[in-house]
Amino acid sequence: MKNKILKFVKSTYGIIIILFIFWMIFFDSNSLIIHRELNNDIKELNEQKTYYEKEISKDNIELEMIQSDSGLEKYAREKLFMKKDNEEIFLIEYDTISD
Repeated sequence: MKNKILKFVKSTYGIIIILFIFWMIFFDSNSLIIHRELNNDIKELNEQKTYYEKEISKDNIELEMIQSDSGLEKYAREKLFMKKDNEEIFLIEYDTISD
């Protein structure tokens, strides 16, 4: 059995088939290496897609909140630090570094 395989590999057809397989794996424009890179790109793009879909849903919730008057005032006070004329705003920052 080993003798037949070795004889085939040493023949012209065997060499041509081995070179063809080697060429298709490493050097062809549709090689396995390029397919692996493209699959990695697809995976990264799908992760980005899910991230942006989550961000869109968060923004839609915030947009619904802003459409009411009380929600608009709350948003302006919390996010934009706006105030009424007779008010003062104090920003409290916590020191997260412990000694």
